[in-house]
Amino acid sequence: MEKKVVLPITDENGYYQIRLESIGGLGANLCGKMLGELGIKYLGLNSASFSSYGSEKTGTPVKGFIRYSSADLDIKLHSPIKTPHLLVIFHDALLSDTSVLKGCGSDTDIIVNTVNGKDRQELLELEDYHCVYFLDAQKIAIETKSRINVVMLGAIAKVMGFVELEDLNAICKDTLGRKYPASLSQNMEGIRRGYEEVDIAFESDRSKSPKGNKNEEESIWGYETAPIGGINPCFGNSVVNDLSPSRQGYFPIFIPEKCINCGLCDTTCPDMVFQFQKGEFKGREMMLNKGLDYYHCKGCLRCVTVCPVQALVRGVEAEHPHKKYFMPNQELLRNPDNYEKAGYDGYITSEAFLTEQRIKGGEV
Repeated sequence: MEKKVVLPITDENGYYQIRLESIGGLGANLCGKMLGELGIKYLGLNSASFSSYGSEKTGTPVKGFIRYSSADLDIKLHSPIKTPHLLVIFHDALLSDTSVLKGCGSDTDIIVNTVNGKDRQELLELEDYHCVYFLDAQKIAIETKSRINVVMLGAIAKVMGFVELEDLNAICKDTLGRKYPASLSQNMEGIRRGYEEVDIAFESDRSKSPKGNKNEEESIWGYETAPIGGINPCFGNSVVNDLSPSRQGYFPIFIPEKCINCGLCDTTCPDMVFQFQKGEFKGREMMLNKGLDYYHCKGCLRCVTVCPVQALVRGVEAEHPHKKYFMPNQELLRNPDNYEKAGYDGYITSEAFLTEQRIKGGEV
């Protein structure tokens, strides 16, 4: 007998809406596709899903949109979702961008992939939303040798409340089993753990909560509302473009005493994260490698592969808690001395901090 799920909550059009907030490299696009197919194949629903992204370069913003409706209701709306019933944030660093929460309110459930939920609650006014959930998807992905997106898929299904684990396993076999049969068991284990380990941090009484969205979507600039003179306030952001959330749990560790300053790491690095300074090596004046600016490192590990003397090795990021948080963490922005203490070998190099201050027009 074909399953026919009853949606627990819908908007005025009869749709249940999900918005994914992510960055390139975490698999949100595929996660959205799997959710769309899940609704049609295994839930007896109509569904529509699409993603919005730029060049697909790792580290750039990605949004996913999924709509469900009952089988007798066609989905005729295909615009981006502004007021989701479920908001899924694939990395807690995205919380520093307030636009991520736009359109969310008392009818919204929120899932955040975070290492330490307690540390991130300060960026969320929990009482403004229906429920807030935390999950360390990166840790689970490393332990199960799966991917962050399948772990988040498990958490999404659990929070929605109308999807069973067997349905997730079925869509996983359909989508990933054919293309990656060798890793199917790991992906299914990642889904199971995401489903079982997502943890609720706050829950309000929906019947008593004031309706509406406190974080209303801002009006889009148009002919009458654009800045005078056509000035673009979002000036070049390559220096302050944080690529660190796109890391998959691994990152390069620099061992200065092994380095021969050959520069191969700098040549192969797609984001120019290595810092060099004039100095002396074996009696010769030359540019010395001072390490990485991890703020811009997306964890591709090309430098580890190319290093001839193993001065760069792969490390598990979770094993270095003192290097966990970095820009745009608000505490660091309030205390710039932390940048200087970190130095070239820290997660925020002094040079990156000074460059950012120059862009902002501040003193250096």
